[in-house]
Amino acid sequence: MKSQTDVIIIGAGIIGCAIAYEMSKQGYRTLNIDKLSAAGAGSTINSCANIRAYYSTRDGVAMAYECFFYWKNWRQYLDVEDERGFAEFKNIGSVLLKSKGLNWKRVLQNFEEVGLEHEDWDLKTLKQKMPMCNFHTFFPPKRPDDDQFWEEGSQGELEGGVFTPGSGYVSDPQLSTHNLQRAAEAKGGQFILNAKVIEILKNENRVSGVVLNNGDRIEAPIIVNASGPHSYLLNDLAGVSEEMKIKTRALRHEVHHVPAPKGINFEEVGFHTNDGDTGSYFRPEVGNNILVGSVDPECDPKDWVDDPDDYNRDVTEAQWKTQVYRLAKRMPALEIPTKPQGIADLYDVSDDWIPIYDKSSLQGFYLAVGTSGNQYKTAPVVGAMMTEMIKACEDGADQDTNPLQFKLKHTGLSINTSAFSRLREINKNSSFSVIG
Repeated sequence: MKSQTDVIIIGAGIIGCAIAYEMSKQGYRTLNIDKLSAAGAGSTINSCANIRAYYSTRDGVAMAYECFFYWKNWRQYLDVEDERGFAEFKNIGSVLLKSKGLNWKRVLQNFEEVGLEHEDWDLKTLKQKMPMCNFHTFFPPKRPDDDQFWEEGSQGELEGGVFTPGSGYVSDPQLSTHNLQRAAEAKGGQFILNAKVIEILKNENRVSGVVLNNGDRIEAPIIVNASGPHSYLLNDLAGVSEEMKIKTRALRHEVHHVPAPKGINFEEVGFHTNDGDTGSYFRPEVGNNILVGSVDPECDPKDWVDDPDDYNRDVTEAQWKTQVYRLAKRMPALEIPTKPQGIADLYDVSDDWIPIYDKSSLQGFYLAVGTSGNQYKTAPVVGAMMTEMIKACEDGADQDTNPLQFKLKHTGLSINTSAFSRLREINKNSSFSVIG
């Protein structure tokens, strides 16, 4: 079968669906293609869905800040009804502990530069706000098989923390993606699920469509790679990888769940917290549980995956023990369960952990990749920014020599999109971790 559309978006995760919605609003006929059976069923479904503002770069902070306004007004933004209901934004606030594990002073400087509402807490305030925690410093992060892991904090205490009241998390990341799907469909967007792109069609140095694994050919002058952990495979298929200075790889990651300490309603009193001192982050989870993950300290091995369709989807005892024990050092009343609980999935990671939002060397082939782990929150802004970039490029602008200056709708700040170029040098200001 042969068909035609204006834009093919490969991927129906949170980023792909946001791009579909924003482009559909601008009158493009969009078509999302995904190999799975539902939108958001890939790495998005296991996203921690944290909505927080601390990033290593000014542009990262500005984009995250802008997205606060989208998540707080999610239903109004979508302008559609969804038979499944709407994802809920839990606006609990976020605490960045002042530790050596992240350059918090630069983050604070970024907050002040973009005008993001925040509170600078000293140690006394931190103890008042988070009485279930101790704030001895344990830096650098270690693993339980290191004898020094078990030493009591003897290096003093942390300085305090930086609190952002606009932060939190989304209750159901897949539902939020379904919400975007319905919003895109209401504007004319279409979706093909359970289908795999096996060929990128070209006419000289321009995309002309795709071929699916069932033999269908779909013509389109614009293709957007938003395929998450599969993005590098699509770039290879399109023949654009060689030119890219920044590339992406699939990284296996785990997050774990543990019951909150007895007598503490952590869903009511807990914050989303970044603890670079122990190498972890944690936040409330439904059922009065705590979700805990790693911020990728040097001592944690990186589990790079060559085939994103073939990897270990089970939680490993070693990483579960590492992350839960780290949490117990910060939260001494935590009781350690006997059975590990959590999830394992893939991140789509760029060389410097900062995403790529750009055109490519193949005309009409665009990139929204390297996003997993730290860009869920920015999806609405990414959708709008990619739409404006694609429109400009299709109208003759050269993104490489005259990159888009994208003005953020709510804050009025501007983003120089060269920060996300495929041709950039590795950004040395990055955390080189899930923090971005």
